Amino acid sequence: MHEWALAEAVVSTAIKVSKKEKFKKITKIKIKIGELQQIDIDTFEFLLKEIIGNHTLIDKAELKIEKEEGVLKCNVCAHKWNFKEVIEKLSEEYSEAIHFIPEVAHIYTRCPKCGSPDFKIVEGRGVLIETIEGIR
Repeated sequence: MHEWALAEAVVSTAIKVSKKEKFKKITKIKIKIGELQQIDIDTFEFLLKEIIGNHTLIDKAELKIEKEEGVLKCNVCAHKWNFKEVIEKLSEEYSEAIHFIPEVAHIYTRCPKCGSPDFKIVEGRGVLIETIEGIR
């Protein structure tokens, strides 16, 4: 499951950062999830809590998870559009491909203004740990 691997990576990273920062206990983790990942937030949070429960360093941490809207920008005409506009028009198969590898959006997407496949993902890509707070 894609969400499980991402949750494990978040916990692993948080623990590494806490050791570097010499935290005795992690108290809060703020995570931003890009829309292009197409992660089910409830499932991700459930799995994250399951994994966290196995680590006393992090088991009482407050989790704050935000979804970041996907924004794309054409490199030809500079038009910006939302990922929602793209995903609504894609088949389930293509949507699933983007879920696992967001960069393949370039294969299935064109700028709605000029039709170019040359665009960049401005926002909404990946999973980002914004902050990790703890007690020293």
